Amino acid sequence: MTTMEAARSLDRAQYLTFSLGGTEYAIAVLRVREIIEYDVVTRVPSTPAFIRGVINLRGSVVPVVDLASKFHLPESPVTKRTCIVIVEVEADARKVVMGVLADAVNQVVEFRPEEIEAPPSFGTPIRVDYLQGLGKLGSQFVLILDTDRVLSSGELVAVHEAPAAAAVPPPAPAPSAAVPKGRAS
Repeated sequence: MTTMEAARSLDRAQYLTFSLGGTEYAIAVLRVREIIEYDVVTRVPSTPAFIRGVINLRGSVVPVVDLASKFHLPESPVTKRTCIVIVEVEADARKVVMGVLADAVNQVVEFRPEEIEAPPSFGTPIRVDYLQGLGKLGSQFVLILDTDRVLSSGELVAVHEAPAAAAVPPPAPAPSAAVPKGRAS
């Protein structure tokens, strides 16, 4: 690689684009660990509706987030192109691995800083604080997600720890120390 090519690549960032409810989103490639085929997802009781469940990824329990549900978009049917994007996010100063359900993965794109617009204060299907910006891709925009904000909220970190907590049975209720009727204490 020449010095000029190296300088050019430093001012660009790569993003993985994926479809969700008919809209194109992007996640920084540096946050993506892998993309896997959609398989059995085990539902975990008492979790928010946008947590599809957990998967076994080579012996590790990985929560799967349905961003369509989190963003209040219509649910998409599972198809051949449905997949799970395994990402790594920062949560409470530690790295947490999570899966993101996608209708389809599209492509890897590069954006220069000037090709990314600030998130608008209106008109997006998701909360503005979940966005890093809007990437210009031809005549359309791609919603670039801030994965740490979308996936690191307290509720998601709690879900990441829920499978371990679910394995521990709740404590048995303490025997009642009721005083029989007619007796004074």
